Amino acid sequence: MPEMKLGLFIRPTGHHIASWRHPNAHDDANENFDRFVHMARTAERGLFDMLFSADTNTAWTTEDSALNRQHYSAWLEPYTLLSALAPLTSHIGLVCTRSTSFDEPYTVARMFATLDLISGGRAGVNIVTTGNPRAALNYSQEEHLAKHDRYEIAEEFVDVLKGLWDSWDADAFVRDRETSTFFEWDRMHVLNHKGKHFQVEGPLNVPRSPQGQPVIVQAGASEDGRELAARSADVIFGASQNMEMAQEFYADVKARLARYGRQPGDLKVLPGLSVTVAPTREEAQAKFDELQELIHPDHGLAFLSRRLGHDVTAMDPDLPMPDLPAVDDVGTRSGQMLDLAKREKWTLRQLYQHFAAARGHMLLIGTPSMVVDAMQEWFENAACDGFNIVPSMFPDEFESFVDLIVPELQRRGLYRKSYEGETLRDRLGLKAPASRYDSAGVVAAE
Repeated sequence: MPEMKLGLFIRPTGHHIASWRHPNAHDDANENFDRFVHMARTAERGLFDMLFSADTNTAWTTEDSALNRQHYSAWLEPYTLLSALAPLTSHIGLVCTRSTSFDEPYTVARMFATLDLISGGRAGVNIVTTGNPRAALNYSQEEHLAKHDRYEIAEEFVDVLKGLWDSWDADAFVRDRETSTFFEWDRMHVLNHKGKHFQVEGPLNVPRSPQGQPVIVQAGASEDGRELAARSADVIFGASQNMEMAQEFYADVKARLARYGRQPGDLKVLPGLSVTVAPTREEAQAKFDELQELIHPDHGLAFLSRRLGHDVTAMDPDLPMPDLPAVDDVGTRSGQMLDLAKREKWTLRQLYQHFAAARGHMLLIGTPSMVVDAMQEWFENAACDGFNIVPSMFPDEFESFVDLIVPELQRRGLYRKSYEGETLRDRLGLKAPASRYDSAGVVAAE
């Protein structure tokens, strides 16, 4: 029986936009490394597959009117953070975001090949094109590129990454003292990539990854994002409000794999999931409601404005949601949020309260049995291969998940009772990719 895969989506104080205001929250986690050590070790205690850190390249993560109420405006840079966590953990995967719009593929290939060696085969990179247009202003650009153009760059970027990661055969470094031969020439491969957006000679000046190649994660639900994942990714992180949405997404991305010569198991689909759990339904709901009461209306409206692509900061939050068009360039969630508000006849306040907790991901509130019932239904009905857990608040809600949900998953035979394998690919059930070169340095048949 296949086992559910679990990632932990780390965010300093939690994913609820008001999490930092709770008296138990680690409100200093944006500058306190020890808080992340605690998260990582709790995740390993829960036998999680990976830590997943998103990122953005600007402090402007909500509308200006409420930026000073936003805890996610300054935080520890995630690659440095995960590198520091590598020797303090033993099993868990270490995945963070790099932007194909602002990074260079040679630099990213070098960083993550190094992290893979340091961690013993636990590295992964989350490839994003960066949706926040303010980020472009930090990289000598007057304006952000259009979404389709960004994905065209991302496709070539990933091709270069993978080519660079094949620069060296696993047995290239013979280190023969007698003949003074450190590596064999025919086991080094020069990429000589000349494309529309990148020119990269190579080879990468880091040895081959313990995993063959670090794991590639993609986190886009648009048409372009789904196609990039089917072509190149090992894991796709999605956002689905219900099982029907999740099943459609799962079936769609899995069906795309065949045209790239890939099998359904080559791509793991992990939708986001926020859980508020307690021994009774009433206790769980009370915990959830306590956080909801901490949302400042200015922050809620600013959060909506950024997600919708429309400025609603000056509107009365208790008026019905106005009829607005979706803005695809800010992300697929714009349309999802507007459709939901229209269907439920929600006010602006009701809409921001709904999305403040899980930011568009599935939300479960209840007892361990109730929560695992829902998780099991998704897992056993082709809606996911597991979940990327988005705790509303650290440390409380994540510790509750590990202490209450993990044992119930194990009792039902849905989840591991110990770590298996040596690498992140092993634990995710992913094959190690073969090098594109044979021993003669010829490009292998696709």
